[in-house]
Amino acid sequence: MASESKEAKLTLYSYWRSSCAHRIRIVLHLKGLEYEYKAVNLLKDEQSNPEFVKINPVKYVPALVDGDTVVSDSFAIALYLEDKYPQHPLLPQDLKKKALNLQVASIVSSSIQPLQNLPVLSWIESKFNPDEKLKWAQHHINKGFTALEKLLKDHAGKYATGDEVQLADVFLEPQIYAGSKRFQVDMVMLLIFFSLSYSCQTP
Repeated sequence: MASESKEAKLTLYSYWRSSCAHRIRIVLHLKGLEYEYKAVNLLKDEQSNPEFVKINPVKYVPALVDGDTVVSDSFAIALYLEDKYPQHPLLPQDLKKKALNLQVASIVSSSIQPLQNLPVLSWIESKFNPDEKLKWAQHHINKGFTALEKLLKDHAGKYATGDEVQLADVFLEPQIYAGSKRFQVDMVMLLIFFSLSYSCQTP
């Protein structure tokens, strides 16, 4: 639940189209945490503003400020929030299921999303042409989800790894949304397979 109040303890630096930032908005929503939303428009290069560079020198969103603690990178932020705010746990106690959730999150955050982010696509476009960047993104999204289907085929329940929304779902939902809406990948069968609910999506 986003708050405009300056009294909010948590502050999230985010961009509406960023799937990485979307993950953290879902985590905050699931855990019922109040936060102040600070928009960083990547298309206007606001991530290069000196104020934001002090928060995250690598110039990526999301970044979370919790009192005197600053955490960047969505994976690190999700694990930080999981440790500090245990309500609605996103990682199961069962070690096998916990490892599965971490694997899914890692595949999305290291093998799919970085290959479709704005700097990479801009570089592809500059070296080749605009059509190539879409083909590039579609190839890597399809490759990643082919691997995820194989990984999860014996585990999915109501959600990706069981009957509760867990860390895997937090990473999958924004990636499925970006794949279908932004990169025109046919995700219909994936949506059926993962049985994901969009009820956790935040604006």
